[in-house]
Amino acid sequence: MTDHYYTAEPTTAHDEHTFEFNLLAHDLRFTTDAGVFSKSTVDYGTRTMLETFDSENIPEGKILDLGAGYGPVAISLAKALPNRQFVAAEINHRAAELIKRNAQANHVADQIEVVQSDRYENVPDRFAAILVNPPVRAGKDIVQTMISQAKEHLLPEGTLTVVLQKKQGAPSAKKLMEETFGNAQTIAKDKGYYIMESVNVD
Repeated sequence: MTDHYYTAEPTTAHDEHTFEFNLLAHDLRFTTDAGVFSKSTVDYGTRTMLETFDSENIPEGKILDLGAGYGPVAISLAKALPNRQFVAAEINHRAAELIKRNAQANHVADQIEVVQSDRYENVPDRFAAILVNPPVRAGKDIVQTMISQAKEHLLPEGTLTVVLQKKQGAPSAKKLMEETFGNAQTIAKDKGYYIMESVNVD
């Protein structure tokens, strides 16, 4: 049976690969492996979300990278925001271990707490921002709970930023964000990817 990147304990044979990538004006080095999301490069949706994310208009506090993969979001933001602390949450144990290694390799390990977590299950704290590139292949229910449960994990004025392709359900995700938060806007569109944001105004 083939492991998916949202498998908690992948059994696929290891096939590690290291590459360099520039994110947020920083040259970074990532080691990936079989059984993790986008193992060959940083996917375009993640790049677009990072370039669009407005870190200046969020409250003080930690930032959550939910479904962090091997860590490009948390690691690049930690480089760009050296005074912030991050939590990288990932269900896939293999990916979670890669986040730790990649954080060390890019000299941001002191800024990033890594937790193996099914969505928000083991996530501590409330956050200034949550960034999500949902695992669409894991199914609609998982994507929806990553959005609908975000509100209770955000500080007042904290933001949820989600990237989805239109064909993967971006319009319905935006509707759910609107229902959950009372607000949602599409802050960028690029090559079929929608970057959507809600603010916790309560």
